[in-house]
Amino acid sequence: MSKGMNIYFLAGAVFIMIAFAGCKKDKVPTHDANAPIGITSFIPAQGGGGTEVLINGTNFSTDTSQISVTLNGLKLKIIGANTKQMIVVVPKKAGSGPIMVTIGKGSATSAGDFTYQYTRTVTTLAGSGIAGFANGKGTDAMFNLSGQSWYRSMGIAVDDNLNVYVADPGNHCIRKIDTAGNVTTLAGNPNVAGYADGKGTAANFNLPYSVATDAQGNVYSVDPVNWDIRKITPDGTATTWAWANQEPWSVGVDKTTGYVYYGSCSNPGNIYQVSAQFTSTQVVGGLYYPAGIAFDKTGNLYVSMNGDQVVKKFTAGTWQGSIVAGQTGSLGYVNGTSTAARFAYPWGIAVDNNSNIYVAGNGTVSGNTDNPDQSIRYIQAGNFDVSTFAGSGSAGYSDAIGGSALFSAPTGVAVDKNGTVYVLDKNNNRIRKIVSE
Repeated sequence: MSKGMNIYFLAGAVFIMIAFAGCKKDKVPTHDANAPIGITSFIPAQGGGGTEVLINGTNFSTDTSQISVTLNGLKLKIIGANTKQMIVVVPKKAGSGPIMVTIGKGSATSAGDFTYQYTRTVTTLAGSGIAGFANGKGTDAMFNLSGQSWYRSMGIAVDDNLNVYVADPGNHCIRKIDTAGNVTTLAGNPNVAGYADGKGTAANFNLPYSVATDAQGNVYSVDPVNWDIRKITPDGTATTWAWANQEPWSVGVDKTTGYVYYGSCSNPGNIYQVSAQFTSTQVVGGLYYPAGIAFDKTGNLYVSMNGDQVVKKFTAGTWQGSIVAGQTGSLGYVNGTSTAARFAYPWGIAVDNNSNIYVAGNGTVSGNTDNPDQSIRYIQAGNFDVSTFAGSGSAGYSDAIGGSALFSAPTGVAVDKNGTVYVLDKNNNRIRKIVSE
């Protein structure tokens, strides 16, 4: 907080204390339970966790035990209040939105939003930066995500135990990164491209492109060369779960039902539901190069539409589709409200426990470094406002804060139960980690 802002808040605090002290002979203003309350303004309009906000309004109360101030349903600590002003503290990870004040049965909502500013720290979780194969810890490990320019893996997922799984197309296998950063091979043989069920290196994959996890810790993968969906148990045993109706590029699990879904990045491309082993049904059809698929906690399906430059929602049960962000056919790198935003060949997608959406921004065929978007975008639940979560429009490699971090063709994204985000950084042959606050 700036020195000027501290002075402003100090003045506000003095105002409140003077009002509390008052002249004993004067009648101290009180809250009128029968009159409406109102919020006229608040400052500052933006900040992170711990920011002190001065709220100006009418018919507040000096009894802070009767006041509730919330932002996105989270309570703000009240430092002090009189009938016209109060000072509150914004909690961590509150998000952006209007401020609501409730006193008794009355409430008021601010006309403008408080803009929450996250500190998002990008680090390298694993990968040396060189295309190859090596198990090991952190940057001692090697992945082959860019050995061929046309590798388009979006394959990254995380289970409830915070293990990260990576579809490694150049090494024909599924890799596992544990919570200590140790990289191992879960299933597949880096020396053999083919098809075989089996345990560990006895299993063979050809070009695994996407992975997803279920509530039991099983991993599902798709392979557009083998045309199959594979189920891999936590001990690394791979079995064929379904044969695909189209080349399968993406896979997701609806944890409300346990059903597995896969999609084909074709024109037309379709989304299929696998309700039991070898039992597939088309649920959405006729899409223009659908890429990543992910589900929210109520079973709604979200698809990053690589051909249309939008993100679409398909409502659970009816599968009725609607655009939540971007504008069909309008390519660019623009943040803003819902359809005012622009995407440039979006690829991988993930949804967190609060239904916020994350989109990996560069799904060009060769991972073009001149693509306008080299970032992870964030679509806020509810209003679908779009912002940059980390990265920018410039390709490169740099661990840093937020927009100062650099990715090169981020193609996959996953988010764990704590809100930590993981990125498959294709051209850098690395797995990156983003921690908020």
